[in-house]
Amino acid sequence: MFKALLVEKNEDGKTSAAVQEIREDQLPEGDVTVAVEYSTVNYKDGLCIGPGGGLVRTYPHVPGIDFAGTVETSDDDRYKPGDKVVLTGWRVGENRWGGYAQKARVKADMLVPLPEGLTPRQAMAVGTAGLTAMLAVMALEDQGIKDGPVLVTGAAGGVGSVATAILAKLGHEVAAVTGRPEQGDYLRGLGATQIVARDELTEVTRKPLEAEVWGGCVDAVAGAMLGRVLKQMHYGASVAAIGLAGGAVIEGALITPFILRGVNLLGIDSVMQPYDNRVRAWQRIAQDLPMDKLESMVQPATLSDLPQLGRDILKGQVKGRVVVDVNA
Repeated sequence: MFKALLVEKNEDGKTSAAVQEIREDQLPEGDVTVAVEYSTVNYKDGLCIGPGGGLVRTYPHVPGIDFAGTVETSDDDRYKPGDKVVLTGWRVGENRWGGYAQKARVKADMLVPLPEGLTPRQAMAVGTAGLTAMLAVMALEDQGIKDGPVLVTGAAGGVGSVATAILAKLGHEVAAVTGRPEQGDYLRGLGATQIVARDELTEVTRKPLEAEVWGGCVDAVAGAMLGRVLKQMHYGASVAAIGLAGGAVIEGALITPFILRGVNLLGIDSVMQPYDNRVRAWQRIAQDLPMDKLESMVQPATLSDLPQLGRDILKGQVKGRVVVDVNA
């Protein structure tokens, strides 16, 4: 028996989440069984802990879209007992049981070896949010980051925090957008050199273009903010779009930035990312994410904290990275 956060649904369709003891034979089929050490909390986790948000197929369910730990058993030659591994994405924690448990069983293809120099705790301080941030930075680099500050929207969130720290470590001037002025010192501590109030970028305008300001952008907001930002990009600059906290429609957007300034809009997906690119991203994280900055983002938690944290993250009340010690 081992502990897990189990989400159940009653006959009325109402869900509830609580830490329970479950048996190993209840785990889903898979090639590798992992003794989970740490997980984390993402927006999707908040949905899955609560009403499901259309992500959970069957109940009872164990959420947790990320985890890091040690291989216990493996039917795949790529992994052996004692190997340290990390998992993000592949809809684990959504359509199959995830990392909010002391054990998990998954397909070997879903795992990545933990990079040398990273601990399981650090890997979950990074998690899906940090992996997405690194993929976004890599995409901007592949297109060429232009002169001028690199804008990070939703900068106090999980993706934004890691993106800010990585970009600053790489020597870029970072402009951090936040709707919470009290987060200014936190963002400067991550390396931001400029704090931009969210209200400055949310007004919808019909101007075809605005002054060229940004050399690149990691955007977690979309909506009206992305519509404004696209008009303010330098010639040939790129926006890496990783989220839609402000809505799925790019309000006020016109074709003009793309055909007159050659602006690129790059979609970033971390869920189904190919294995080789995952390995490349994790190696870059170990190399380019300052670990002291990473630690400053961490909010520690346990399995019993997750129901409340799930509600908090859906309300935008979680700062930085939550690291869940599943054995605490």
